[in-house]
Amino acid sequence: MKKECVAMLLAGGQGSRLYVLTGDMAKPAVPFGGKFRIIDFPLSNCTNSGIDTVGVLTQYRPLELNSYIGNGQPWELDRANGGVHILPPYQSASGASWYKGTANAIYQNIGFVDLYDPDYVAVLSGDHIYKMDYSDMLRRHKAAGAACTISVMEVPWAEASRFGIMAVDEEGRITEFAEKPKEPKSNLASMGIYIFTWRKLRQYLIEDEADPASENDFGKNIIPQMLQNGENMVAYRFEGYWKDVGTLDSLWDANMDMLLPGSGLNLLDRRWPIYGRTPVCPPAFVGPEADVGNSAVARGCTILGEVKNSVLSTGTSVGEGAGVGYSVVMPDAVIEPGARVAYAIVGEGCHIGAGARVGAPPETAEDPDQWGIAVLGPGTVVAPGEIVTPGTMLDRRHSEEVEA
Repeated sequence: MKKECVAMLLAGGQGSRLYVLTGDMAKPAVPFGGKFRIIDFPLSNCTNSGIDTVGVLTQYRPLELNSYIGNGQPWELDRANGGVHILPPYQSASGASWYKGTANAIYQNIGFVDLYDPDYVAVLSGDHIYKMDYSDMLRRHKAAGAACTISVMEVPWAEASRFGIMAVDEEGRITEFAEKPKEPKSNLASMGIYIFTWRKLRQYLIEDEADPASENDFGKNIIPQMLQNGENMVAYRFEGYWKDVGTLDSLWDANMDMLLPGSGLNLLDRRWPIYGRTPVCPPAFVGPEADVGNSAVARGCTILGEVKNSVLSTGTSVGEGAGVGYSVVMPDAVIEPGARVAYAIVGEGCHIGAGARVGAPPETAEDPDQWGIAVLGPGTVVAPGEIVTPGTMLDRRHSEEVEA
């Protein structure tokens, strides 16, 4: 049963900054890129990196995520020795509790990790879009004899306060670390991707759990404590595409990056495929009067109107005379004839009535500071002829009002 490295994938977050999109599902289960879900990226990275044992720690609204992962077959993680395992909070003899923080989530699953007696543990986030070879990071970790290796990249200074920020010496050893500092001293940011020597991490998790003042968080507690104790901690500089899609704008941006040559997000690369569970559906149908350009169109779509610079997920329908531009349309949405959708995120199963208007280009705004992406939560119904202005966010409760 022994494994060199086990991955623990933190996928239990509510994703509150995605608002209506995560009302009924965890953030890692949110659709992305026409045929994927966000969690497909770290799972595929594990497979492509040779890590065949993954624990997925779920908590908030786990049903859809658990059903989607299933036995792990799409990611080649359906294995008798290892594979993918769903790890929700559970009740023990001493009681039960939700995962209190990222470190506590791993602590509650020490028994699972110990089953495989690994030398190393990779702790990953389930809500990032990126392609990374964890085996390169592991080689860096082993070569440095590190207790902890943190994947880092430089971010714009204006965004640095959103991340864990660190300073490193000339050999890449971490000398300072601050979690989301108000006045960052550096723009070298933690990506929330760690590799630990398991023996060391296990000790720190137990000590952290015994501290009643701890928030049981890697960035706030475990990492600073290891640094304070003088542990050998090194940075692994990542230079590829990476985006934390924890906000509506960043989710829309990442989908648009798919369509932009040179963005770094190339999902056609056969050397590093992104795997996912593909629904059984017919090929996409593009009608004789349809006009499609620079867009990703998934299987099962029916397009009779115009689609430009957009991502259409499986089962989407665009009626005659309808137009979709610079938008992300999630599975099974219906856009009726004559409707117009621009600069919007349309959730799963939405129904946009004939002649309705959802969103608008930024140049149409009288006050650019008030403009924003229009967002429809899953199952929202927009009435025929209704106008949903830029920056508006609606969910199915709006639909109930419309139907009433």
